[in-house]
Amino acid sequence: MRGSLMNRRAVQKFRQALISTVASVKIKLVLGLCIGFTLIALAGRASEFMGWTSHSASLERFSDSRKGYAIVMNTWKRYDLLKQSISHYSRCPRLDSIHIVWSEPSPPSDSLRKTLYHITELNTRDGRRVELKFDINKEDSLNNRFKEIPDLKTDAVFSIDDDVIFPCSSVEFAFDVWQSASNTMVGFVPRMHWVDPTNGHRDHYIYGGWWSVWWTGTYSMVLSKAAFFHKKYLRLYTNEMPASIKEYITKNRNCEDIAMSFLVANVTGAPPVWVKGKIFEIGSTGISSVGGHSEKRTHCVDRFAAEFGQMPLVPTSVKAVDSRNIWFW
Repeated sequence: MRGSLMNRRAVQKFRQALISTVASVKIKLVLGLCIGFTLIALAGRASEFMGWTSHSASLERFSDSRKGYAIVMNTWKRYDLLKQSISHYSRCPRLDSIHIVWSEPSPPSDSLRKTLYHITELNTRDGRRVELKFDINKEDSLNNRFKEIPDLKTDAVFSIDDDVIFPCSSVEFAFDVWQSASNTMVGFVPRMHWVDPTNGHRDHYIYGGWWSVWWTGTYSMVLSKAAFFHKKYLRLYTNEMPASIKEYITKNRNCEDIAMSFLVANVTGAPPVWVKGKIFEIGSTGISSVGGHSEKRTHCVDRFAAEFGQMPLVPTSVKAVDSRNIWFW
């Protein structure tokens, strides 16, 4: 009887030890899987943590299989920023050409040309060839950034300022988005308009900056400081944009991006597409930091709507996000 009791106790101890061991193994297994998934996720985002000079190797498979895009870069007496931007964007896999919009009184110096050509050549030694051109303008006007480029080989234009950097992976993703909606504007910097509630008429509007977009989750424009659009809009802007609007832009040195948004929306009757992307501002503050900037932009929205005879801008809350770069979506 005593021996039987001892045997039962031994069996119970063995079962408890076995259960404890199994539980410990399960906990270690779960912890191991969590650590493994974390390491995989971190590895997938390593290029993002390394900064805007890194590039996604997975994008290289597209470089020969799809038609590329042209960069049209606006610049003004910021040669260090121009060199930095050209050095970065010339590495992007599907870039076909870079057109520098030059509106300075003097032409670019031979040393600047030589440096930029050299930078471009160094960054395209993998079999690609990126063409670099200066589009020289006699008049200093913000309208120059949208002048028609007769020898443009690609349909897609990526309009960018010289002081704004996006990772090549973000630019390539935006290009993919644009290919699925090539008649509209696809960009990284959204803005909004709405009817002025303090005015009794419905034909007066207010321009809303980033915080308006953040608060409402709605936008109706993407700024041309970082946006894709079809090259046909360069021709339409050059030849069809009302002269009074272009004259106003030249005189006030503002709102050319709003004018382009009006033009595209008037043609398509559709909203633009906002693409989520990490932005690196490498220059000093621009005209948006000057006092009265929002009021000036509001006046542009009002004036352009009157010129077009309607409000063509279409609000939307859709945002394109690259799910490969986020953990939860």
